[in-house]
Amino acid sequence: MKKVLLSLALVAFLGLSLNSCRETKEKTEDTVENAAEAVNDAADSAAEAAEDAVDATTEAASEAADAAGEAVDSAVDTATEAANDAANAAGEAVDNAVDAAKEAAGEAVDKAAEKVKGGN
Repeated sequence: MKKVLLSLALVAFLGLSLNSCRETKEKTEDTVENAAEAVNDAADSAAEAAEDAVDATTEAASEAADAAGEAVDSAVDTATEAANDAANAAGEAVDNAVDAAKEAAGEAVDKAAEKVKGGN
């Protein structure tokens, strides 16, 4: 009878052991599937974050290029205005010099005429 009881206990233990292994195997498979899904979700999130970063970088670079273009345009406008002002000032200086030369020449002619009239 002891042998029968021991045999039954051994069979029961093996039966429980096999069921326990099957449950463990199923739990392991579920855990692996859940982990794979989590990895896929994390990869998708990382890809989206990378795309967002690329978009933000592209937008920032575009804005920086626009700002640089505006700065160049402003510098060109300022340089053009300064060149125009310098040209106008040079033109006025030339006009003043011409007027002064005409006036000096006129005075020299008048003095020469006086000397000619007075000397005769």
